[in-house]
Amino acid sequence: MAMKAYSAEFKADAVALYLSDPHHTYEGIGKDLGISRETLRNWVRAERKRTGTSETPRPTRTLSSGREVSATLATAA
Repeated sequence: MAMKAYSAEFKADAVALYLSDPHHTYEGIGKDLGISRETLRNWVRAERKRTGTSETPRPTRTLSSGREVSATLATAA
């Protein structure tokens, strides 16, 4: 399968969309935009490296058991 070429503007918009809300997931944004989660993850990692920013911590939720998990895991459960 040939690699698909994406414009710099599309990549920048995809990264900005992902970073705009800590509740966004690579999987969710990737599905919305028709790209793989790994492609988006690579773009986000490259942007963070370029700008010198680190990963933003994801919000956590407390389950009824009292255990804290990432919000992404909590919604999947």
